[in-house]
Amino acid sequence: MDKRETLASRIGFLFLSAGCAIGLGNVWRFPYITGKYGGAAFVLLYIVFLLLFGLPVMVMEFSVGRASKRSIGTAFNYLEPQGTKWHLVKYFQIAGNYLIMMFYTTVSGWMLYYFYSSFTGKIIISDTVQVQNYFTSLLSSPTELVFWMVVATSIGFGICALGLQNGVEKITKIMMSGLLVIMVVLAVYVAFLKGAGDGYKFYLKPDFKAFAYDADGNPRLWEAIYAAMGQAFFTLSIGMGGMEIFGSYIDKKYSLTGEAIRVIALDTIVAITAGLIIFPACYSSGVNVGSGAGLVLITLPTIFASMPLGRIIGTCFFLFMSFASLTTVIGVFENIVAFRIDINGWSRKKSVLVNYILIVLLSLPCVFGMNIWSGVHFGPIASIDAFEDFLVSNNILPLGSMVFLFFSTWNEKHAWGWNNFIKEADTGDGIKFPSKKWVHFYVKYIIPLVFFIIFIMGYVDIFFKR
Repeated sequence: MDKRETLASRIGFLFLSAGCAIGLGNVWRFPYITGKYGGAAFVLLYIVFLLLFGLPVMVMEFSVGRASKRSIGTAFNYLEPQGTKWHLVKYFQIAGNYLIMMFYTTVSGWMLYYFYSSFTGKIIISDTVQVQNYFTSLLSSPTELVFWMVVATSIGFGICALGLQNGVEKITKIMMSGLLVIMVVLAVYVAFLKGAGDGYKFYLKPDFKAFAYDADGNPRLWEAIYAAMGQAFFTLSIGMGGMEIFGSYIDKKYSLTGEAIRVIALDTIVAITAGLIIFPACYSSGVNVGSGAGLVLITLPTIFASMPLGRIIGTCFFLFMSFASLTTVIGVFENIVAFRIDINGWSRKKSVLVNYILIVLLSLPCVFGMNIWSGVHFGPIASIDAFEDFLVSNNILPLGSMVFLFFSTWNEKHAWGWNNFIKEADTGDGIKFPSKKWVHFYVKYIIPLVFFIIFIMGYVDIFFKR
């Protein structure tokens, strides 16, 4: 095996891992469901679920990567006991990486387009209908969407082509640093807006009644618990090898539990701070807070227009959003590139070129699904991009996470095993993974059961709740 590329610094590893986890859902979903389900009461439960369910799988992904020094393309081949077939799961997991980029490149293109439009002053306007038409016009134009999708894809693969240290690590560190600085500046700015206090109150004040009951007094405790559990699971992008690849690039100086906690903390800080920007901004303008693309691409531009320095603030916000989306794109692209390097022995440049062409072509159905193929439905799933998201979020992430759990906890005759996992995870300075028998039982049986419930409930929510 040729000498493997490695990351140059610990901060590079942390920023790459966190950058892959931090995505648009941190901004346009987490703040909304936090406010909806009782503010700080929801955040507390969300953090508990991150530590109970997300942390163990992230540590396992890091451990498989560091122990094998390979991507998911050959990591299971290297670590599995002879005669077992764990290596076959690599095709399922890498499919998730391609699928998520088939729609995420288009959405990243939206962010770049809105950054450009904010910079030029085209969308920082107070007329909501006009902003709505601006977004509708974008979606209805295949040419415009393809252009910005190709721009996002070119940036991501262009950075990967520069190499691990000189491209992926160096530029992600710049983007993540920029993201954090812009985030702090925006949070401080909106704190001085009139009415910001009401936004903080809605967002952060613990409201256990809102957690357990909806506005009409109907019980919804399980709904709130499931929302916290689902957000904690999906935010970390675990199950597809997205964390495993970065584990394969680091040395054994630090224990992996401590590193995973730092990554989760950074992801959580960004998610919470996004709410500290959005809620005060919305309440200062008397606007109801929504979620998803409508919040970011329609509601917020009209709010920025009413603010002092609104064009500058809007431009900074969409630069922040562009960084949030592109760090995820770069992280997933690196996994895709490394997969072919390990499987086929390709050079980095060949893997970048082939995958660049593939991703552009595979992203076209999502683009066309927003206009010329908008009539394409998959049962209750109303669009191509929603179907692609369903395949990843409701199938590959939970099932892929269960694979890492089983591979790291089953008997060593049949899998990598608990003892090998603990040895790798605990190598180096820092927090150790608890290795008591009850912990082994918990991660071997309880967490997979929870993920299976998430998997089943995903189907129930889509196909049976009507």
